[in-house]
Amino acid sequence: MAGKASAEAVVCSCPMSFLGGVDPVTGKILDPECESKGLSVAGKVFCFPFGKGSTVGSYSMYQLKLIGKAPAAVVNGSAEPIMATGAIISDVPMVDGVDVEMLRTGDDITVDADKGSLEVANVLEKHVVTSVVRHGDKILLLQRSRRVGSYRGQWAGVSGFIESGEDDEAAARRELEEEVGMKKAVLRKRLETQRFRDSDVVWCVHPFLFDVGRRDLELDWEHERSEWVSPADVARYPTVPGLQKVVCMLLER
Repeated sequence: MAGKASAEAVVCSCPMSFLGGVDPVTGKILDPECESKGLSVAGKVFCFPFGKGSTVGSYSMYQLKLIGKAPAAVVNGSAEPIMATGAIISDVPMVDGVDVEMLRTGDDITVDADKGSLEVANVLEKHVVTSVVRHGDKILLLQRSRRVGSYRGQWAGVSGFIESGEDDEAAARRELEEEVGMKKAVLRKRLETQRFRDSDVVWCVHPFLFDVGRRDLELDWEHERSEWVSPADVARYPTVPGLQKVVCMLLER
């Protein structure tokens, strides 16, 4: 549904219905499965994965509109007919195709449904490469030093920022050489960009799997220690956001 709106977000990680899930008089969330239960969607940007329940939910949204308690906008991961119909008859701007996991209750959000866009104020996207380096049945973990700007003391793969205009594979190979002194590595797999939210940063991680023929390293100042571990042991380490998921995805057959 076209239109524009700017407001504070109310986010639910579960599917929602306006019939039974939202109070038709106050606009407060009633659904016990929603972590935002008790908050009102009135005048807010209401964000959730997709709608569920009876077609009467469309008219429940319309009732909220009539009494001035409708959301300012609706954001879905995937739109379905009930929610879309409710937005249309209630004249509530609505967009979908958004990864709701990246949003937080309290975010200052601007929805431009005319363009199909969404902006979150004071939240930055940062693009980085993360390479899982494998030798035989072991993978390399690096402990970040106390001199780096983020995630000090936590364990990571070979990671770094993608420079302006730089290809992501080129960035991954540059980091391999700079951080661990590896100039020869065989690319075995790469994944689509994975996104992880941490406070006011969305990390856009470009994951790679490289095989190497040796385990000796030349660590730079960004790391204090290195260990070659079994993939199953990664969970025992305090890692940077999303590393365990990336390792599992890269190593799955």
